[in-house]
Amino acid sequence: MKIITTFVALTTLVAGASFAAAAEEQGSRAAIQQKLESEYALTKPTDDKTDIVTAGAVLVLQKDKLLMVAASSSANPCPNTYKDGKLTPNSGCKTGEFLRRIPGFGSRIPGADKAPATRTFVSGEKFWVTKIDVRDSGVVMDLFSDAINDVRFRGSLVIPFKDGVPSADDALKLVQEVVKTVPSEDAKGDGGTPKGSPEQAATSATEAAPPPIAPPPPPPDEPPAAPPTVSLGQTPAQVEAILGPPLRKAKVGSRDIYSYKDLKVTFLNGKVKDIQ
Repeated sequence: MKIITTFVALTTLVAGASFAAAAEEQGSRAAIQQKLESEYALTKPTDDKTDIVTAGAVLVLQKDKLLMVAASSSANPCPNTYKDGKLTPNSGCKTGEFLRRIPGFGSRIPGADKAPATRTFVSGEKFWVTKIDVRDSGVVMDLFSDAINDVRFRGSLVIPFKDGVPSADDALKLVQEVVKTVPSEDAKGDGGTPKGSPEQAATSATEAAPPPIAPPPPPPDEPPAAPPTVSLGQTPAQVEAILGPPLRKAKVGSRDIYSYKDLKVTFLNGKVKDIQ
């Protein structure tokens, strides 16, 4: 009877230790998830993957050879695994890309003409992250690019853990070996637009134009003129002269968005395109 009681106690102790270890690991994964989403704010794309609804943190690639597929295609995003300091695209993605590039050969493969476009990104190029998934084996990040020659791309980045689930700080350091966020000051300078995109931000001469000269006050016997309003075609400088500095500026693709308390002004190519 004593042996049975001892066995039951040991079984309970082992089960309790296993449960505690699992809970601790789950807590570590939750801490990593919180740490990464705090560092890499998520971006929300439109449902058809043609534009961005909410722009998050801009990521800068630190390694070469990151393969992505056209965002509009139904194909699964190519997984790229980071190991031993290098990025390696999924073998199936690499094979399809290789065959597609052989002159004349790809056209003889059934369905090759319908194969999704792919693009290999290199160190220094920029994009966004739309999802972060922390697993026991590592971190998986879904990536989304700006339009490059009118095509947006998406891909998957897999960063395995080396020796079990690490601390949140160590997990962040591992991810930063592959992708880092653009410093806030740099993001203001280039609008967070990925390198290589035709929509890459450039300083507009119209933004440096002096504000318009205020008209003289009306004669006393005339009613005061209506306050100036924002209209289509105005420059950012003219809008700021009327409404003052915006509460927030955002760059979404080729559009600049100025947000005020009760108004949102959208610019395209340095001119007011929409007022909401």
